[in-house]
Amino acid sequence: MRALLCSFACLLVFGEVSDARRGAATFHRTYECAQGHRCQRTARPYELANAVGGSRHASLQACRLVCSPSAGLWPIPTGPMTTGANYLPVNPESLRFPKVNGLGKQAGVFLKSSFDAFKRSLQASCGHECEPARRKVDVRLAVESSNLYLGWETNEAYSLEIATMGSDVTVIISAATVYGARHGLETLSQLIVPVPGSNGTSGLVMLDSANIRDKPVFQHRGLLIDTGRNFLPVRDILRTIDGLASVKMNVLHWHATDTQSFPIEIRGVPLMAMYGAYGPDKVYSVEDMQQIVRHANSKGVRVIVEIDSPSHAGAGWEWGESEGLGKLAVCVNQLPWRDYCIQPPCGQLNPVNPNTFDVLRSIYKELLATFGRNQMMHLGGDELFIDCWNSTEEVTQGMSKMDLGRTSEDFLKVWSSVHKRELEILDEESQQDKSSDKAILWSSQLTAPEHIESYLDKAKFVVQTWVEADKDLNARLLDLGYQLIVSTKDAWYLDHGFWGSTKYHSWRDAYNNRIPQHQGVLGGEACMWGEYVASGSLDARVWPRAAAVAERLWSDPPSKGSTAEAEPRLQAHIDRLRRRTRVLADAIAPEWCDQHEGQCQ
Repeated sequence: MRALLCSFACLLVFGEVSDARRGAATFHRTYECAQGHRCQRTARPYELANAVGGSRHASLQACRLVCSPSAGLWPIPTGPMTTGANYLPVNPESLRFPKVNGLGKQAGVFLKSSFDAFKRSLQASCGHECEPARRKVDVRLAVESSNLYLGWETNEAYSLEIATMGSDVTVIISAATVYGARHGLETLSQLIVPVPGSNGTSGLVMLDSANIRDKPVFQHRGLLIDTGRNFLPVRDILRTIDGLASVKMNVLHWHATDTQSFPIEIRGVPLMAMYGAYGPDKVYSVEDMQQIVRHANSKGVRVIVEIDSPSHAGAGWEWGESEGLGKLAVCVNQLPWRDYCIQPPCGQLNPVNPNTFDVLRSIYKELLATFGRNQMMHLGGDELFIDCWNSTEEVTQGMSKMDLGRTSEDFLKVWSSVHKRELEILDEESQQDKSSDKAILWSSQLTAPEHIESYLDKAKFVVQTWVEADKDLNARLLDLGYQLIVSTKDAWYLDHGFWGSTKYHSWRDAYNNRIPQHQGVLGGEACMWGEYVASGSLDARVWPRAAAVAERLWSDPPSKGSTAEAEPRLQAHIDRLRRRTRVLADAIAPEWCDQHEGQCQ
C-alpha cells in the first residue's frame, strides 16, 4: 500500500513538473540591441507568440545580424563593408543557383558543389522542420577564371552584394577565381541566421542588403594536425576541414608520420605501414587519402602532406636489413633516448645508404599520385640530432668516403644533401605536374641565419619558423631573402599547456599574435601537435583557437591587446561551428556572457 501511495504521489508531482515545463516552453528569450552595438538578453521572457516586436529580436544571432556593423562575421572582411538594418525570412529552398556561363566543366562542378554545401549548412542551422518562406532569393556568381589551381598565387578576393526589390532578393558574388566565389558563399551563409518558429520549428532570416569587398592579407592560412603520434579517424579530419573552410583557412598541413608511427598505406612498399602503423585498423588507405584530398579541395583547402625527415623517422623504416637493403634508418629505438633524439622512440634516416632514397622515391611517387606536387611539398627537417649520426659507424665511414670529417659543418652538409636529394626526387617524379618546384622545411640549426645561405637555395626552400614572438629569427631570414611560413611558438602552438613546463595559449593570445606583413611572409599556421590529443579531444583543443588564428591571417585587424570587439563575433562563430559542421568547439565564457555582450570583459 505504501508503495502504491508513493507511486500515486510521484505521478502527481511529475505531472505538475511536466505541466510547468509545458508552460515554460511557451515562453522565449529575446534580445535587444544596446548602446555600443551590443546585444543583450531582455530582462524577462516573452510568450512565444509575442516574442518579437519593437526592438526585440527572436534570437541572439538575429540581433547580432543588425546590431553591429560587422554583422557577426568571422573573419571580419578587410575591405569596405555596409550592411542593412533589417532582415527577412528565408528558407534554404528559397535560394536559387543559376547556371554560371563561360566556365569550364570542372569549375562549374566546383561551384555547384560549393553552392550545395552552402545550402546544406543553412539546412543544418534550420533543422529538418524549417519554416517555409515564399521569398525568392537569386544567387548570381560572376567568376573570371576556370583555373582550379590553389596555391600561394591564387586570387581569393571577392565582392558580395545583397539587394531587395519588393519581396525578392538578389545576391551577386563576384570573384576572379572559384575559390574567391566560395569565400563569398561562406560570408553569405553567415548573413543568414536561425530564429525560432512556430510549433517548435525554426526558421531563417537574412540581411536585406549588404555590400562587402574582401580579400585575405596572407596567402597561406593553415592548421597542422599530427597523425604520427596518435591516429585520428578520417571523419575527424574531414570535420576539421569543414571547420577550416568556415573561417576561410586554405591549408591543412598534415604531419602524417613520425618516429612513433607510419600510418600511411604505400602499396609499392607495404612494409612501411606493416612495420610502422599502430595496428591494421590505424592505417590511412589510398582511398582514405583520396577522400581527404577531394573533400579538402572542394572546400578551398589545400592539403600539404609532410613525411618528416631525416629526423623523426623510425617506425616503418626498421625492415631494411631483413630485406637486404641495409639500414634505412639509424638509432632506431636506441637507448638512452635522450642522447639520440628529442623524444622516444629515436630514429633518423640513413643519409649514406642509397637504398634509403630508393624507398623515398617509391613513397613520393605514390603520394604524388594522390596529393600532386602542389600538396606534396613539406619535407620536415627539424630536430635532427647530430649525435645520432656521429655515433653511427656506417654514417661516419660514409662521410669519410665523401671527404667529410665530423665537424658540425660536415654534418650540416650531409643534412642539407638529404633535403636537396628529396627535392630532386620530387621534381623527377612529378614531371607532368609543374605546379610547384619548392619545398618547405621547419626552422632548425640548418636554417640558422648565420649559415643557411651556404646550404639551402632561397629559390627552392621555404622556411616554416616555430620560435617565440620576441625572437629575431623571422626578421633575419627575411633580410636574407627567404620566404617564411610563421608558427609562433608561444601563441599558435595549440598543444602547449598540456605537457611539461609549457604554457596554455588562450584564443586571446592567438588572436593578438601578429606576424610581419612582409612580402616574404607567405602566412602562418596554428599547430596541433598530437602527443596529447586524440579523437575525443581534438575539437576542443583546436577550436575556437584556430578560428582566432584564421582571422589574424585573413584580416590582421589593427587593434592589439583588446579582444572586446572580436569576442561576440567569435561566440557567434562557435555557434555556427556546432550547428553546421558538428565541430564541438570549446567554450570561451559562461553562456550568460554570450547573451549579455560586453558585461563580462
